[in-house]
Amino acid sequence: MSDYQEVDEACRFLSGRLERAPEAAVVLGSGLDALSGALAGAIAVSYEQIPHWPRSTVAGHSGRLVAGSLGDKYVLVLAGRAHLYEGHSPASVVFPIRVAGALGVRTLVLTNAAGGVNPSFPAGQLVLIADHINLQGISPLLGETDERFGPRFVDLSEVYPASLRELAREAARELGLELPEGVYAAVCGPNYETPAEVRYLRAIGADMVGMSTVPEAIAAAQLGLPVLGISSIANAAAGVLKEKISHAEVLAAGARVRDSLAALLKGVIARL
Repeated sequence: MSDYQEVDEACRFLSGRLERAPEAAVVLGSGLDALSGALAGAIAVSYEQIPHWPRSTVAGHSGRLVAGSLGDKYVLVLAGRAHLYEGHSPASVVFPIRVAGALGVRTLVLTNAAGGVNPSFPAGQLVLIADHINLQGISPLLGETDERFGPRFVDLSEVYPASLRELAREAARELGLELPEGVYAAVCGPNYETPAEVRYLRAIGADMVGMSTVPEAIAAAQLGLPVLGISSIANAAAGVLKEKISHAEVLAAGARVRDSLAALLKGVIARL
């Protein structure tokens, strides 16, 4: 079975359960299970129930798709994602994005927990992703091309459109939230970076670092979907401060910003 056939099968499974075609999809990162409870008329489907959907094995990723209304918008919330470091192929990692596109989603919001490379971004800071650096050594577009997902050679000059970032800043101002922007570097993980690697990341222009988001953003660009990216700074990257880094710290930081992130996402979606 081809990747497209698997996407089509998952799409048909979900179409029979959704109220209507969704306008937006939101992917929630580690510890960031925000927004799901705010959807009216929500239905929840475990990832295990959806044909071919990749399983998330990471603590802080609940592994379910929730669909419902937020104001006049019908929204998909993906509570958890698959990562390359779990052993998933690049095509599996971006499978949910391709399904969302097939279901009719017109805007994709990607959130993640990230390490702060820029010392001016403290733990708990929400940061807009203005651009990314792919250091994962791989692309989800490798291999045979299926033009039904879009062209093989994809322009990435505006993956995260300035218009969407401005819309997010408007929502943040209304909430009294500071919302700076920065460049997100994606690495494979699951180990955290060394202090030397963090100095390298800073030298090449990265402001935050994480282990996700970039494959999804590339797949969205191929589909023609504009992306709004938001990083939650979970900790200072190695060497920025003297503290050790742990996944428990990442989850705790996510819990602290969950309400702020949910409020921001509501404001963003209302403006789409």
